[in-house]
Amino acid sequence: MTSALRLDPGHGLGELVAGVLASHPDFQAAELSCEVVGRELVITGRVHSYYQKQIAQEAVRPLAGLRRIRNDLQVARGQS
Repeated sequence: MTSALRLDPGHGLGELVAGVLASHPDFQAAELSCEVVGRELVITGRVHSYYQKQIAQEAVRPLAGLRRIRNDLQVARGQS
């Protein structure tokens, strides 16, 4: 069973996407944010690997709709 995520007047797309990232097991300790800028969904913050950067992008893809995803996540070097 898949759950449907819907926007309502009290919550914007950026907030919904940030919630999805915050609940993802790979990003529970990470400080990631997301905002809608024009026709782009912009992800910012720091992750520990390029793998996590890609996983974050794919996690938000179902919510992006026709928006372009701009992955501005920074990979923190030298951390585990």
